[in-house]
Amino acid sequence: MNIAVVGTGYVGLVSGACLAEIGHKVSCVDIDEQKIRNLTAGKIPIYEPGLDTLVLNNVQAQRLSFTTSLPKVLPAAQVVIIAVGTPAQANGHADLQYVYAVAEQIADHIEDYKVIVDKSTVPVGTGREVEKIIRKKYQGDFAIVSCPEFLREGSAVEDFMHPDRIVIGTGSDRAAKIMLDVFNKIKGEKLVTNLESAELIKYASNAFLATKISFINEIAHLCERAGGDVEEVAYGVGLDSRIGPKFLQAGIGWGGSCFPKDVRALINTAKEKGYSADLLKEVDQLNERQKLVLLSKIKNFYSDLKGKTLTIWGLSFKPKTSDMREAPSINLINHLLNLGVIIKAYDPVALEEAKMFLGNNIQYCNSLTDSVLGSNGIILITEWDDFRNVNFAELGKIMKQKVVFDGRNIYEPEMLIEEGFEYYGIGRR
Repeated sequence: MNIAVVGTGYVGLVSGACLAEIGHKVSCVDIDEQKIRNLTAGKIPIYEPGLDTLVLNNVQAQRLSFTTSLPKVLPAAQVVIIAVGTPAQANGHADLQYVYAVAEQIADHIEDYKVIVDKSTVPVGTGREVEKIIRKKYQGDFAIVSCPEFLREGSAVEDFMHPDRIVIGTGSDRAAKIMLDVFNKIKGEKLVTNLESAELIKYASNAFLATKISFINEIAHLCERAGGDVEEVAYGVGLDSRIGPKFLQAGIGWGGSCFPKDVRALINTAKEKGYSADLLKEVDQLNERQKLVLLSKIKNFYSDLKGKTLTIWGLSFKPKTSDMREAPSINLINHLLNLGVIIKAYDPVALEEAKMFLGNNIQYCNSLTDSVLGSNGIILITEWDDFRNVNFAELGKIMKQKVVFDGRNIYEPEMLIEEGFEYYGIGRR
């Protein structure tokens, strides 16, 4: 099948490459000329395991191509996937200008039946607006489909190729059949719903996962005050088959391009429909507080922070990605800088991207050893595998003070104490 994917960001590029991998002929479209030149030359703009090989192989097989011209590829495309960004505005609403701009361009050049797919994360009702935009200029037959993505950064290729579910939201039987054919080679539950239900499924899924994390972070606060250990509590709770163990890891909060934006967008959608989503409001506010939960522990440990050198391990919002959007590291680092702390930071992948958010206010280190040389303490922010099997006995020899603030609870306190370190986790006994 001929498919056009508009937008070569995270969702568009992964979707395009994976659709090409299962045999479709895919044209990825983007208005950024330099980006298209780089992609055509095999240069991938994002870090995602396995994606570079997937793109290269399918370009060579002539199943995947890149262009700046949607009108050029639109006539041959049976399916047009909109995968442009929908960033959050200051008021929490999703910015839909790029989605609507693509709809306008489709309306200007469509000549025959197309299935037009919203894969961008959009509020409920967006599909109907896209339909209205096209209908103003084109009176022929076409269909709008909502096919939300459920890709996790760091495992996006695997998630696309082996999904839990594929959601197809449309009122058209013809479009539903075409979309089922698109995903015919991919196993996984395929759910056909109406347009609005599909749009809500995406937001509801992310909001629920965010709520689950914030819930266990609340329990962590209680554990610290009552003498429990949140790791043991979470394990016991997760054994309940109705709950499960995933997303019950206490820490310093969630970030990234999805959870914060989607929770706030759902809050605003509820408000527009005359409902106050109080639970989600508190989830969002609790997470903002959680990003600074280590700050009080750090301030309590040091009598005076001015001039102290502290090491940050992990800058990206989660492992296996360079994404710094809404990363908890940003808030904490800025507060520490305001207190006169010298920051040395190491991240296996995100150092360059971090500079766009933190500038030259911190020292960027290229190794674990460099990052702790002369340090007064280590602050673990992102649970990269690089940080799990560390020789603390050796690293401790080059540190001024041996203390670890574990923002993701990846270390056993007893192990670090045996190595002569003081340990502070989240909700640990």
